[in-house]
Amino acid sequence: QQQLVESGGGLVQSGGSLRLSCTVSGFSFNNYAMGWFRQAPGKEREGVSCISSLGGRTDYADSVKGRFTISRDNAKNTAYLQMNSLKPEDTGVYYCAISGAFSRCMSTGGVNRWGKGTPVTVSS
Repeated sequence: QQQLVESGGGLVQSGGSLRLSCTVSGFSFNNYAMGWFRQAPGKEREGVSCISSLGGRTDYADSVKGRFTISRDNAKNTAYLQMNSLKPEDTGVYYCAISGAFSRCMSTGGVNRWGKGTPVTVSS
């Protein structure tokens, strides 16, 4: 069964940190790029970060550069998003996604499969 399961979301104060995890099953994990997206209430889902299949390339939205770090462990079929210096505007539901192309993995149109999401709330 093809499945992506996120974990690690929660409530944190402004300036705090969280680490999200996404465990994948049913895919040849090391053949796919992995992306993280978020959706704030009333807003469209947006790409946050992406990592290539073997981890050699990464990309970030301007709003999170220098604060978020994406990584992956192909032996564990798991991708991570380390989020530091969190701000209230980072609040939203965070989704991981699997993509067949690094060049498209921060675009909703480039996603092959979504996780169900994990909520992140940053209080001021």
